[in-house]
This record gives sequence, structure tokens and C-alpha cells, in this order.
Amino acid sequence: MAAARSSSRSRGKLNWLKVSGALIMALACLFILYQLWLFCMVVWYAHREPGSSAMMRQELSRLRETDPKAELKYTWVPYDKINRSLKQAVIASEDANFTEHEGVEWEAIRKAWEYNQRQEERGGQRMRGGSTITQQLAKNLFLSSSRSYVRKGQELILTFMIERVMPKERILELYLNVAEWGVGVFGAEAAAQHYYGTSAARLGSAQSARLAAMLPNPRYYDRHRSTGYLNSRTATLQRRMRMVEIP
Repeated sequence: MAAARSSSRSRGKLNWLKVSGALIMALACLFILYQLWLFCMVVWYAHREPGSSAMMRQELSRLRETDPKAELKYTWVPYDKINRSLKQAVIASEDANFTEHEGVEWEAIRKAWEYNQRQEERGGQRMRGGSTITQQLAKNLFLSSSRSYVRKGQELILTFMIERVMPKERILELYLNVAEWGVGVFGAEAAAQHYYGTSAARLGSAQSARLAAMLPNPRYYDRHRSTGYLNSRTATLQRRMRMVEIP
């Protein structure tokens, strides 16, 4: 009798291991298929304009909670229709080594983490991201503004895909066209029209520097367009952007 019970327990354990193994294999296959789908989308965006992005859809959904008729301000413009000064200002502000790195700057991430830890200890509100332009593009196109280790891991995978498939010029072109620049405002053309009543091609140096300075917190600066920090940051970027190389 004892031997029968022991044999039954062994069979039950074996069946549980088989089910667990099958479940793990199924999840692994789903993960691989999902990554292949994302890779195909990256290849598509290397040659085609995105009609929208994950961040755009998330923002539109948020706006329509209070206004069902809300629409985004977004107009795609090609790379050569965006003023050189805006390209320089954005790189100076967001990713000074954009043309040199391969998608991720680990040292910048470490420094941002240490800075944010100090800010939390002091009760400060201003945080640093440490993300490159390519990482921000991956998040804007495919992910969301939520923060988690899982989302960050997927962002890194997408970043490596983008860097392997797209030249730097295309990465910057996409980023400038899908970046959030205010409440419901996306892309360089919409930003230029929203803030200055002009096109992205006609932006001046000071205008470009101010738009780049807004990028870390665009919704806030849409409502507060002349803070001391924003003015100071704009002046700093005007000095730095002259030394920036663009792809």
C-alpha cells in the first residue's frame, strides 16, 4: 500500500513537471513571436512613416476622458524639412553622444540613477532619465510612459533592434516627428506651429533651443512657458548646440 502511494505521488510530481515545462515553453514561444513582430515593425518604420505611436494613442485616450472630441496636433515632416538648429538643440539637450554610441549609454544611466536616489532622499521632484534618443524613440513608438523593470527591459531590446536596422539620420527623423512637445502636441512641425506659428523648417536658433529645453517635461512647459529654469536651460543649449554634429 505504501509503495502504491509513493508511486502515485511520483507520477503526480512527474505530471506537474511536464505541465510546468510545457507552460514555460509556451510562454517562451509567445515571447519570441512577440519580439519577431516588434522587429518586423522596426523594419517597417525604417522605411515608412508611423501614422501614430503608442505614446500618441495613450495621450489621446487620456484627453478624451474629459473631451470626447479631443484630437492630437501632429504632422509628419521629412528630415530635410526640419531646421538644422532644432536637430542640434535636441541632440545637445537629450543625447550629446548620439552619433557615437550604439543605442545605450550605461554610464549615463548609472549617473541618472544615483542623481534620482539623492533627489528622493532630499524630497526633490526633478528627476533625470539617462535615456538616449534611441531609447526614447523605442518608448514613444512602442511602449508607454509607465515605469517598470519589464518595460525598461523591453525598451532596451527595442533599442538594439532600432540601432541595428536604422541609420542615425532615420532615428533622429522619427524621434523629432513623434516626440511629445505639449498637451496633445507631437512632432517638430506641430510644436513649431503651436508655440511660434511657423514651420519646423523656419525655426530660429533661440526657438529651437527652447523647444529642446521643454522635452523632459513638455506638458508642464506648455502651461509654464517662461520659468527661470526654462530660460536658463535655453541659454545653455544655445551655447552647446553650435558644437553639435548631426547625422
